[in-house]
Amino acid sequence: MRSLTGALAAAMMLSTIVSTGAFAAEAEGKVQAVDRDNLTITLENGKSYKLPGEFDVEAIKEGMQVLLAYDKVGDQNMITDMELSE
Repeated sequence: MRSLTGALAAAMMLSTIVSTGAFAAEAEGKVQAVDRDNLTITLENGKSYKLPGEFDVEAIKEGMQVLLAYDKVGDQNMITDMELSE
């Protein structure tokens, strides 16, 4: 019974994530560009990621190595967590 309950809970969580259109993922690479006006960064792989509004954009510099956690919402990659290297 415990495994059935766990499986049901996992299925419900997955259906919630799928129905909202958000998918959690990670990315790692060097920052190629920072768009301070639009709160986005672009990595060397060409993919862009939207920063949260409360993030200190001045802390990010081109050439920095970053590790991102992000959610795919519609056509945007919304950063949920970021680790910066010096």
